[in-house]
Amino acid sequence: MKKKIHFIGIGGIGMSALARYFLSEDDVVTGSELVKSEITDGLEKAGVLITKKIKDVDLVVYSNAIRDNNSELKKARKLGIKCITYPEALGELTKKYFTIAISGTHGKSTTSAMTALILIKNGLDPTVIIGTKLKEFNDSNFRKGKSNYLVIEADEYKEAFLNYNPDIIVLTNIEADHLDYYKNIDNILNAFEKYTKRLSKGGTIIANKDDSNILRLLKNKKFKSFSLKNKDAKEVSSVLKVPGEYNVSNALAALEVAKTLKIKKLDAIKALSEYHGSWRRFEIFKTKDLIIISDYAHHPTAFLKTLIATREKFKNKKITCIFQPHQYHRTYSFFNEFVDVFRVAPVDQLIISKIYDVAGREDKKSKANVNSAKLAKAVNNPRVVSMEKFEDIKKYVYDNCKKGEVVVVMGAGDIYNLFSDLTKK
Repeated sequence: MKKKIHFIGIGGIGMSALARYFLSEDDVVTGSELVKSEITDGLEKAGVLITKKIKDVDLVVYSNAIRDNNSELKKARKLGIKCITYPEALGELTKKYFTIAISGTHGKSTTSAMTALILIKNGLDPTVIIGTKLKEFNDSNFRKGKSNYLVIEADEYKEAFLNYNPDIIVLTNIEADHLDYYKNIDNILNAFEKYTKRLSKGGTIIANKDDSNILRLLKNKKFKSFSLKNKDAKEVSSVLKVPGEYNVSNALAALEVAKTLKIKKLDAIKALSEYHGSWRRFEIFKTKDLIIISDYAHHPTAFLKTLIATREKFKNKKITCIFQPHQYHRTYSFFNEFVDVFRVAPVDQLIISKIYDVAGREDKKSKANVNSAKLAKAVNNPRVVSMEKFEDIKKYVYDNCKKGEVVVVMGAGDIYNLFSDLTKK
């Protein structure tokens, strides 16, 4: 029997993938979003009605970012409609499948994509809910498979992953992040500890042996591992089309999943050799004048690793990076770390745009004490400047970046709109 499901915050990357899952089950899906985007456009084309009206709905799924005073959520509860969070809804799904959960501070989307493609190309036909769009999924973040395998990203924010029931847990890395919620690394490790206890009986943990926090977490646990020091690393590195040591690590994680599922190593490596990247993950676009790269990195570590990979790929070209800090609280918490990586970033010019304000996750202290101008001033290097408005940045690129140069547009906020504008010329 068809269900009517309404999503509050349907434009989120995870929410939209889950909405597509229910669409694939022939359920009626509606949803609301504050800002129209290419994600909401895609959902409308797929048959989702974007609306704030809640009528004859069986279930409301709401984003973790939605507050209890949200008008739609209040109305749904008043009407007696069952309301659950996105992690709770995805958690129910994980009970129905053999679930491969990719988790960690960085690399979840890429590792999930690589894992999914290995499974697909080797006949395991998984269902996939992922935090990026893949060309192999017709530019979607969802794929409906016919098997019992499910590949998901298990996000740690607000302990979302404690709702999931994984049969394989992949740990890419663990760093301090989401400090608006966790406050410190010990609380993060405690959450990951609880998460590993959700593994099914006989399940497998696959962990990055190069990560000190992961080793600390798993010191008394049995697990399979991958490492850049292992012999597989050279073989994987030689076939991988996406740049960066961090992507070799992501690929090694996916390869270890393949081995666990009894996929032949050579078949898995062949699939990895055919991976061409995904949306906002070192996504390269060439205009008639420039090479423009879009990347989602927004943590100091990911920022630096991405630019090191950029320099490795484009050794002798001039590189301009436009970075949008994501969330005032994160920028305030990691102010010194950002200053450090900005100083050593292997680029010729770094432009810091206005900080992306994340609704529901900011605090007055952070907003009062940090901005892009303060970041640039603290770096104290003429190649690092702040330029708040996208229009000004766009003009700077058109006026100053010459034919054949590289422009990296980086961040997890609305900076992809700037990428879209720059690639239209």
